Amino acid sequence: MSATYRWIHRVWYEGAVSGWVLLPLSGIYWLLLKLRALFFRFGVYSSYKAHAPVVVVGNITAGGTGKTPTVIWLVNELREKGFTPGIVSRGYGGSKSGTSMRVDANSDPAVVGDEPVLLAQRCQCPVAVDSDRVQAAAMLVDDGVDVIISDDGLQHLRLRRDFEICVIDGERGLGSRRLLPAGPLRESPSRLESVDQVLVNGLTDMSNAIAFELQAIEACRLNGSLARPLQGFKDTTVHAVAGIGYPKRFFDLLRGFGIQVIEHSFPDHAVITQADLQFGDDFEVFMTEKDAVKLGRKLSDRYWFVPVDLIMDAEKSNALIESITVHLRKCGEH
Repeated sequence: MSATYRWIHRVWYEGAVSGWVLLPLSGIYWLLLKLRALFFRFGVYSSYKAHAPVVVVGNITAGGTGKTPTVIWLVNELREKGFTPGIVSRGYGGSKSGTSMRVDANSDPAVVGDEPVLLAQRCQCPVAVDSDRVQAAAMLVDDGVDVIISDDGLQHLRLRRDFEICVIDGERGLGSRRLLPAGPLRESPSRLESVDQVLVNGLTDMSNAIAFELQAIEACRLNGSLARPLQGFKDTTVHAVAGIGYPKRFFDLLRGFGIQVIEHSFPDHAVITQADLQFGDDFEVFMTEKDAVKLGRKLSDRYWFVPVDLIMDAEKSNALIESITVHLRKCGEH
């Protein structure tokens, strides 16, 4: 973990006083947010309605919250309800993210981004990337989808939305509750009052939120030769690699199975190569599923990834999906 990352974490989540020097920049950021909102309100900037209902799954904090597993869960739930969902993504980290591109399970993460490839592999539905989500949404409509899930995009106001879900990390919450860069917030906390549903990854005491957990059961070799229950690795030592928004969650997950973890944190969306995984010993190497898609399948039996799935109380899950489907069908009638 770099010194810069540790300092940012102290400022955002531990109240380090050195972060006060960033407050003027947060003031500028707040002013830009207000001006942008006014420009959309008065038509200086235009927003566009896609020819299919749009559900946004995003967050108001920088860093990982469990948004990608939420998108996967939502796509599967809506498919079971008879919808044909598709996903739009910014394609962050991809070299061609400024161009509308279709993504499939075999797409190059270096070109389209790691998260879109993971979503295509897990969801097996149409996925399109573009920094302009309006264009990506139009591409999905051409492909025949009847509901568009926007992976992130809560702040992408050019694409109108019919339902908003905001995902919050239960452990870190809103941190210092300050705007970037003095805090982790992309928008003010009051934004939570306007979204349709708040989901919290972990425990929560928010009255209007629904809690969920990320569950892992097994580790899978990157070369596809074996899947093994995580319980079978108890009391073993592994290298754990995580290039995600909140690496600690992955390390803690492994420790929850009694695994001894040697931590290796990388920045979110970092380009991780096989050379980065040479640690000079014979310990197994574990990584997140998002990191695994960047490495391909041509690795030895030492290399494993850990898929996670969203788990939610069945009654609350059913009620939320019913609320979303009713809303989507009403949108389709207009």
